[in-house]
Amino acid sequence: MYVPAHFDESRTEVLHDLIKQHPFGMLVTHGASGLDANHIPFELHPQQGERGVLNAHVARANPVWKDVSAGDQVLVVFRAADAYVSPNWYPSKHEFHKQVPTWNYMVAHAYGRVTIRDDERFVRGVVARLTRTHEASQAAPWKMTDSSKEDIDAMLKAIVGLEIEITRLVGKVKLSQNKEVRDIHSAGETLKAQGDRVIGDAMLACVGAKSA
Repeated sequence: MYVPAHFDESRTEVLHDLIKQHPFGMLVTHGASGLDANHIPFELHPQQGERGVLNAHVARANPVWKDVSAGDQVLVVFRAADAYVSPNWYPSKHEFHKQVPTWNYMVAHAYGRVTIRDDERFVRGVVARLTRTHEASQAAPWKMTDSSKEDIDAMLKAIVGLEIEITRLVGKVKLSQNKEVRDIHSAGETLKAQGDRVIGDAMLACVGAKSA
C-alpha cells in the first residue's frame, strides 16, 4: 500500500482500535491455488505476540484453510470508512481553482503468519467470544445456549479456525491532511451533513489536531 507521509498512521494502539471497531476484514491469501480473498469477522488479541493475534473461522467447505500451510504469509485488510470528496467543498477552490476530486478513507493492513486451528475447543471459543462481543448491544443478546447442544455441536464441526500472528501493521488515514485547515473543516462538515459521519468527524478531529 502506498502511504505518503501526510497519511501515515503507524501507532499500534490506533490501528488496534481501528481493527476492534471495524472487525470485518478481508483475508488475502496466496496459496496453492493462487490469490484468494475471503471476507470474515476477526477478533483481535492485542496482548498476544509482538503486535497482536487475530482469530477467525471459516466454513469447512471453504477451500482456503486447505489451500494455505502453517506459517504462510497472509494479509488482512480492515476498512473503517471511506467517502468521496468534491473539490467544490474546499473554499480555496473558489479562489484559486486548483483543487481536484479525491477519496478519503481509513484502513489498517495486518500482515502475519497463519495457523490452521482445526480443533473444537479453539473454534468454540472464537464463536463464543465473537457472539458475546457483537450481541452485547442487543436488547436480548443471543447466546450459544439458546440453541440445542446438538445444533451447536453440528455447527462447530462445520467450521475451521484460523489464527494469525501479526508481524507487521500498516495504517493509512487519508483525511485531506495535505490541505488547508479551512478546506479540511469545510469538507468534513459537508460529509457529516450528507451522512458520511465517520470520515466527516475524523476530518474535523484532524482540524483540531492541526490547530492545537
